[in-house]
Amino acid sequence: MARLNLGRRALLAAPLLAVGQAHAAERLRFDDLYSGWSVQGLRFSDHAKELAGHAATMAGFMAPPLKAEADFFVLTREPLSMCPFCSSDAEWPPDIVVAYLKRDAQPTAPNEVIEVTGQLELGSWTDPATGFVSQARLRDASFRRT
Repeated sequence: MARLNLGRRALLAAPLLAVGQAHAAERLRFDDLYSGWSVQGLRFSDHAKELAGHAATMAGFMAPPLKAEADFFVLTREPLSMCPFCSSDAEWPPDIVVAYLKRDAQPTAPNEVIEVTGQLELGSWTDPATGFVSQARLRDASFRRT
């Protein structure tokens, strides 16, 4: 009889475990974001498409922001000393992602590695407040220094 109760507990706990795992952020590397180029521009990888709408964590560098305290920044693969997002999405580089923060934050040093977690959003989008056009975003994001 004890085996049957243990089985029932496991069956009852399984959906809760699955929900917890579904909400855990999965790591996404810049190399895994795109699968290549087409005549229409960059193509998102299957892995990135699977993560779209879900929590993802990316490591990189905070590009110099437009203002000292902001609710968004650009995460880059390599440290940058100038604005990487002054182009249209047709010229969107494959090594940047916009992070829209849960709340305003102070910038980090340009050469400091950070880890950003947020909901991955893919596809061309124009920010109505700034006019900034992006291809990949982390929404409701937070970051930590590593």
